Amino acid sequence: MPPAHLLPERTPAVLAVLYLLFNEGYTDPLRSGLSSEAIRLARLLVHLMPDEPEAAGLLALMLLHDARRDTRLTADGELVTLEEQDRTRWDHAGITEGVDLLDAALRRGTPRPYQVQAAIAACHATARTAADTDWPQIAALYGQLKQTPVVALNRAVAIGMADGPAVGLRLVDDLAAGSLVGYHLLPATRADFLRRLGRYAEAAAAYRDAVELAGTDAERRYLTRRLEEVSR
Repeated sequence: MPPAHLLPERTPAVLAVLYLLFNEGYTDPLRSGLSSEAIRLARLLVHLMPDEPEAAGLLALMLLHDARRDTRLTADGELVTLEEQDRTRWDHAGITEGVDLLDAALRRGTPRPYQVQAAIAACHATARTAADTDWPQIAALYGQLKQTPVVALNRAVAIGMADGPAVGLRLVDDLAAGSLVGYHLLPATRADFLRRLGRYAEAAAAYRDAVELAGTDAERRYLTRRLEEVSR
């Protein structure tokens, strides 16, 4: 451990590396051991720094995401959206632990980014069904984060789910000329709102754009299935 006076300046970098490690394993099933190692190291960090709420917030965030790991892909490797996942198969013990860690961190009254992201993940993880998701709360939480283009897109999704796809589509269209050009989730999100509005021809065009930009085979297959649905 470095001396105590150096901990504040070093901790953010350590947390960022742990989250990068977790996400590398979370997005690649063949490297899932990386996520487990990130969780192990985050537990160690929380033990060593019990008064650091962001360490607890990060561990909570990891646990809440990891609780859904086994339902994100089918046995054939096909992507399953959060809305379609079998919630009875989620790791509910992990969700409970994550929520308890988050509650303890938030009681310190200094909510910072990992705690806010964990709160968003908790809204999803504790909803009994997809329809029970507290989208207004999720939109409000995204509003507390630094408004990067990706955060703004996620906030647009939450607002669209809360206030209707037409509202969400307007917000997404406002982002279309910005730095998200080339990011596959921008046309994918736009396509989903158009699909929900019954504007299938426009949705199909947006899905085609998303397929071309998708970075993984699983994402391309999922978007292609959606394209086929709106092209019938």
